Parts: sequence; C-alpha cells; structure tokens
Amino acid sequence: MAGGRRGSSVLFRRCVRRLSHCTSCRPLTFSAVFHSGCPWRPSPRHPTPALSQNPEMFAKATSNLLQQIDPDGLLIPVSRLNDSDKLVPLSLVVKRKRFWFWQQPKHLVSDFTLNDVLTGDDPMQPDVAETDFLKYKGTFGDIKRGKMDAEVGQLTVNVEGKGSSKLQSSFGALKKQEVDVQRLLQESRGRVLDLEHCLIQQTREKQNEAFGLVKERILTMEPCFISEQVQEQGECGAVLAFRKPKKIQVSLNNDGNMQMDSEVLLEIPAHTVVAYSIIELEVKANGEYELCLLPDVLGGFEVDSHKGTQFVLCEATGKDLQTEKTTLSEQLKEMGELKVHIEELADLPPQTRSRLFQLIKEAMQDRAKLAVLNDVLDQLCQGRMPDLGQLELSSQRHMVQTLLDLLQLDGQEAGQKRTSPLIASYMLVNAMEEMNEDGLTALGYCSSAPVLQALQQLVQTLETASECSLQSSSVSPLLEEEIFQRVERLFSCCKVTLWRKSSAVLAEARSPVSLAPLLLCITIHGLASLSK
Repeated sequence: MAGGRRGSSVLFRRCVRRLSHCTSCRPLTFSAVFHSGCPWRPSPRHPTPALSQNPEMFAKATSNLLQQIDPDGLLIPVSRLNDSDKLVPLSLVVKRKRFWFWQQPKHLVSDFTLNDVLTGDDPMQPDVAETDFLKYKGTFGDIKRGKMDAEVGQLTVNVEGKGSSKLQSSFGALKKQEVDVQRLLQESRGRVLDLEHCLIQQTREKQNEAFGLVKERILTMEPCFISEQVQEQGECGAVLAFRKPKKIQVSLNNDGNMQMDSEVLLEIPAHTVVAYSIIELEVKANGEYELCLLPDVLGGFEVDSHKGTQFVLCEATGKDLQTEKTTLSEQLKEMGELKVHIEELADLPPQTRSRLFQLIKEAMQDRAKLAVLNDVLDQLCQGRMPDLGQLELSSQRHMVQTLLDLLQLDGQEAGQKRTSPLIASYMLVNAMEEMNEDGLTALGYCSSAPVLQALQQLVQTLETASECSLQSSSVSPLLEEEIFQRVERLFSCCKVTLWRKSSAVLAEARSPVSLAPLLLCITIHGLASLSK
C-alpha cells in the first residue's frame, strides 16, 4: 500500500509538470483521481506525541471532579501534580486577586507551613480528622468536526476533519482530612507571624495577595489512573486549475484519508491530593493574625492610612457581585462599560484582525493553548514580559511570539503602559478561558464570521430587551434551523435559554444566577469585532 501511495505521488507530480509546459491551443480537460484509503496509525514501537502534548490531563481531571461533586463550593482543584506533596495541613497558600472582577482568584501553593513563619519555638499541632469521602469515576468527551475550502493561487484545497477525545479518570476511593478549626483558634491566640520572613515580605509587597491555610484536603487512597484517548480523522482534496487565454482548463483531484489514534495513561500514586480548601488570614501590622472563618470574610494585610486602620484585601469574585440580578438584561448591565474595551479590537488593521482571529480560534480548540495565551496576556497586563523559554512546546512558543508580534509588544520592557488592544485581547481570551468545556466546544461551532455578526446583534438587543426580532438582515443566519440549534446549545451552556416565537428570538437567564451570560457576551463581542 505504501508503494501505491508513492506511485500516486510520482504520477501526480508528472501530470503537473506536463500541464505546466502545455502550450496547445486546443481546449483540453484532464482529470486524474488518486485515492489513499489506508488509514495511518502510529507505530506501537514509537511513542505517540500525545505524551508530550498533555501536560494538562491531571488539571482537567481534578477540575471535572469538582464540577461534579462541588460546583459552587469552596474546594480548590489541584492543577499541578507536583503541588500534591506541599499541600499538608496548615501549609501556606497565596491567594492572588485577578485582573478582571469576574475571575476566580489564583491560588499559589508555597513551600512553607504556618509553623515556618511563626515566631517562637513552639510549633502548632492541631488535630486532623480523617474520614472516607467518596468513590469517583468519570468519563468526559467531545466530538469536533471541521471543514475548510481555500484557494492559494491556482490551487484549491478542501480539507475536512473529525476528531474525538475522551478523558477518563478513576480516582477510586477518596478520603478527606480536615483540621480541627476550634483547636486551631485556641492555639492561634497570642501567636505572631515573623514579618521579616521572605515569603511574608514578598506577599505584602504585591498588595493584591493574601495568605490562606490548608484546612481540608481530599486524597486518593490507592493507586489510580487518568487516561486520555484521541482520535483524529481527515480527508484532503486538491484541485489544480490552469486557465489559458484559449480556455485551456485542467483539473487534478487528489483525495487522501488519514486517521491517527493516541492514548495516554497517567498513573496517580496513593495519597495524592486532588482538592483542598483554605482559611484566609487577616494579618495585622504587628504580625498578629486572625482566621477568616466565613467564606465572605476576606484575608489581607493591614496597612497604615491617615484615615485609620485599613486592610488590603483580595476582592470578592464576580459571582458575588450579581446575587441580586435575576433578569438577563440586569446581568448584562456591565457590558456597557466593558464594550468600550472589547470593541477596540475592531480598530486594528484588517490583516492584524484576521491573524489574531485565527490565532484565538486555534487556541479555542485546545484548552492548554488557551490557558497559555491567558497566562501570557495576564503577565503583559500586569506589566511583566513573559519568558518564552518556560513554555514546554514549540507550538506554544510560536503562538505566543505571534501574539507579541500582532500586538506589537515584542521588545517592550517590563512596566511599560498597557495598550488598548492588549487589554481588549486579554478580556476576550480570559472570558473564553472562564467558559466551561461544553460552552467552549459549542462556541467552536458558532465561530464563522456571518454567525458571529448575527450573534453580536442578538446580544446587543438582549442587553436591553428580552427578545430580538428576526426580521433584520443582520440576524438572518439565525433563521437556518441548524445554525439556530447550534446557537441555542451555546447559550444553554452559558445558563441562558433561547427559543423562537413567531419572528423573534426570546431569551431568559436560568437560575442560579451566574456570570456565564456576561462572559458569553464578552466573547461574542470580541470575536465579532475581530471577524469583521
């Protein structure tokens, strides 16, 4: 079969050479079809590249676990396997306030425990209770399809692909270890933090960070596994058309099929921490501290102020800001101010817009790439230049370098003023990164330029009203049943119910109140601005 494919390739090149030298004035039509029906599979002797391309498997598995067992709770998923050994009871976690109000705070696991930063020689030894938690096994998957037609000079290429992925995690029996908070309160009386400790000094300087103590952790009881299976299938067709003044027309068709399977198995040892929760600390200027026992009481550092004692605290997350807003239009009131930033993308040069649009669409298909893009933009907006050398994959380094070039940030020094396109790009990418897996997948099916323009008109109307007329030509793509079903699915993943009634689309936010509708609108406005 391999020899057949080589023969087809040689015949294809010969035909092209002959046709390129053809000077006959006689009308000529020539068609050659080559098939390569043998699916390609990676040799079992060679490692599949998926091993080096799945650093996020553990993070996805722990995130999926908490979405199922604690979607609105206080448990924090462990995103890095290397952090597991550091998450012992009373270890210190730095909680960092994020750039946008809707972002969940970032938790940075430190190498220190509370005893490491206390003054005195008497270590704290609170009681830790251990109980059985649950048994867990979950399977998550999606199917993605794509089709592209492109013309490059006189070559027309048709590419169609289908891919499916399945992430299966079996953590087995999990146990919970929880600190006796009452005993911790008693032992904390009169204790003082060492304000000269390097970790405390570095955290105080940031003014957007607070300390938390690990009070609860969820661990595996036995060795378990996480597996990811990826199937990719593609078809490619090419048509060469040479046009001479005498209407010489020649077409060559080349059809090929490719299928690639990969499976990665990650074995997790017993006693691995998969989730944890913290108690925040309110640190006074003299080093004394108090435990923040309620979820809405935030930690921070006391600072001097001419107005009296003041604490630099981590802000509440965005979901706390919308508890009183029940209708969709009320939840989208923030869009008025946010659109000023996001629509800056429409003012970029057309070529820059197009390339940035394609870059973000590519990242949309890969959660790991989207996370890298989000982290890089976060660093840039915080005034720090990213270190490309820390990125493991060359594809990620290339993506980041392309982003820097498009936003004209390559060579910029740390601390320079943020540009409007940079802030707008970060707003768009972060809104996408905050979406759940189902929403991000559904967004991929609605990312063509005509559909995005229709969606932008739809959400603009829904920001002030509960329905949108379909009589306008700007929303005409929504009249197609297949497109409307995709849009309906996208909105449903973002806690919004859409339905058609006569010649209008109606929308209603679902309970419980969520930031998902706002993030969806930011994403639609941003992508539509780039696709114009």
